[in-house]
Amino acid sequence: MLVRAILVALTALTISANAQTQPEVKKSADLSRDAIIHIVTQIQRADYEGDRATLKRLHDELTPIPEDSKLASRVLYWRGFAMWRRAINGFNETPTPNDLEDDLNQAVTDFKDAIAREPAFIEPKIGASSSLGYQMYIHRKDQVRLQELLQQSSPLLKEAIGEAPDNPRLLWVLGPVRWSSPPERGGGQDKAFDCYNKGLQAVRKQKPQSDPLEPSWGEPELLMNLAWSNLNRTTPDLKAADEDAQAALKIVPYWHYVRDILIPQIQAAQAKAH
Repeated sequence: MLVRAILVALTALTISANAQTQPEVKKSADLSRDAIIHIVTQIQRADYEGDRATLKRLHDELTPIPEDSKLASRVLYWRGFAMWRRAINGFNETPTPNDLEDDLNQAVTDFKDAIAREPAFIEPKIGASSSLGYQMYIHRKDQVRLQELLQQSSPLLKEAIGEAPDNPRLLWVLGPVRWSSPPERGGGQDKAFDCYNKGLQAVRKQKPQSDPLEPSWGEPELLMNLAWSNLNRTTPDLKAADEDAQAALKIVPYWHYVRDILIPQIQAAQAKAH
């Protein structure tokens, strides 16, 4: 370790000396707003397609971070989103990839950087709290690590609830929390359905977003969670599950998880019920 530290120090000194004699190297050109929008559009499609390799590549392409604080916060949000969704898609793969925690760590880093650039921006708080929640699932048997993650996630979630209780993306994230929490802690299956239905009402009432860098996703995701919940509730409602899944697929026909995983699960349950 000492040798490595010395080498690093010598390298730094060499770079510093060279900087005084060599012409200044021009930094990478900033991405244009149109280029950022194009990458963000690709990220959202890759998420639905379950294309984890493309999500990683697009995350890395969203650099350098702009100087403008608002634009920087959006770029960082979508970087975090790419890794958040890369991890979520990974949970649906068999066998489960071994890099999910790395994805979630990067997502949290990007989301927190977005918050630092614009503290009033609610969306990265939602993404960060969810990413930390998935890490809690990974470490569910490690009580020490679980508490560390909870201490990071809980304040973000409370802030989001306090600042934007009707945000459909927040309600999408809260649904699974309510589903897995006991009734004495405000949880239960009915509470999860309340979140999703409230989120659907909110997202359908919101005005179309004129800026594609502002997060406006939510309707198909909420329908998907309703479908999953109707399939997995104590007394399954397979008709509602199928209707919700088909409604989500109508909005996003190329959604890999809904088309290739969830709907076949619903169909298998329907076949078994007859």
